[in-house]
Amino acid sequence: MNLNQVTLPVYDMNTATLFYRKLGLTQIVDTPHYARFVCPQGNSTLSLALREQKESNSGITIYFEHEQLDDWVEELKEKGLPIEVPPEDKRYLWRETFLFDPSGNKIILFYAGENRINPPWRVTLPPL
Repeated sequence: MNLNQVTLPVYDMNTATLFYRKLGLTQIVDTPHYARFVCPQGNSTLSLALREQKESNSGITIYFEHEQLDDWVEELKEKGLPIEVPPEDKRYLWRETFLFDPSGNKIILFYAGENRINPPWRVTLPPL
């Protein structure tokens, strides 16, 4: 199994597509109600679907990993993206920061390396 895409709700397609292009994704579909991007590495895609009404909070958080997190964050700040806090080391062994897209979806920018899939506390359960 492979994750194909995540679709986020957005309320202003033009503002949202510009945000994700600045983040470094390559746009491959552009319609007034739907946009799709391919990530710079791998085969995962991200799509945006236009919503008419704003919800108080979508509850969605999306994570993008980058090996040179601190350098990447500086590049994004130079492009005007609103990074909330400087990258910091977390107790769960990831280095991360966050920002919000124009529709309020939370974006975590992080680097976890080997700890992303193989943290020291990883469990191995028997198959069902």
